[in-house]
Amino acid sequence: MRQQIAPIALALAFAGSAFAQPVFESPSPTAGSDTSKQANEMADKAMYKPVEYANAAKKGPALVVIPGEVKSNNASFTQKYGPNNIADYAELELGKANFKILERSDMGPLLNEFTLAYTMGDPSAARKLLQKGKFKTTKYVVKFDILKAEQVAQAQQGFDGRAVGKLLGVFGAFSGSMGGAQAGAVGETVVGSVQTQENTGVWIIGMRYKIIDANTTEQVATGYTEEKMELGAKGSSVMGVSSGASGGLTLDSMVQRLVQKNVWEIDSKYK
Repeated sequence: MRQQIAPIALALAFAGSAFAQPVFESPSPTAGSDTSKQANEMADKAMYKPVEYANAAKKGPALVVIPGEVKSNNASFTQKYGPNNIADYAELELGKANFKILERSDMGPLLNEFTLAYTMGDPSAARKLLQKGKFKTTKYVVKFDILKAEQVAQAQQGFDGRAVGKLLGVFGAFSGSMGGAQAGAVGETVVGSVQTQENTGVWIIGMRYKIIDANTTEQVATGYTEEKMELGAKGSSVMGVSSGASGGLTLDSMVQRLVQKNVWEIDSKYK
């Protein structure tokens, strides 16, 4: 009996490891070091976190996500993001919320024609296009736009030990003793080497969604949400030994989180 059980247990153990999610190791030469642990702790906070959508068990209607607009005047944001980046995230999250997503790539030029007709304010042309091809099964057209991306606050502080170090050197020189002068010289060197700097910037990113009736091209609903994005850096140096760290949420992560908040609202209200 034991001889029969052993191969079965071995096979089950192998099957469990064979189908486990792959785990990859870092090839970085600093992997496992203190700086690596600190950087990874910051990176973990910025990693993708799935949202539990309240009505995910309920199947949603068929939708198509059209590329939105990035209306921010911030050059770094508009250079990095185009309408398709946001639409990709929206399709991902709407799919997780159990909406039936019609892939934009399957629509071909028809999607571009509809987007152009809608944005140019020609509802009759847009309605005609919605009666063609795969658009016929679509209930809603959804659009996500970035309306705001601006840095609203910045703060910094630091300490430069050179001035204090010089004072210690002066006090030591006037102490009237050899020991006092030596102590002053040491204090000037040590304290004068201390340098600290800390900078923090806060951005506000705002996103709007629109839900459009695919039959009438009329707007069914709209919503808006904002999130703060904080970027920071700090560093210090004492006697030639320096340390520093910088980080914050990336624009990619911020856009995805805004999409998740808006999809959560769509899932809660419009199924």
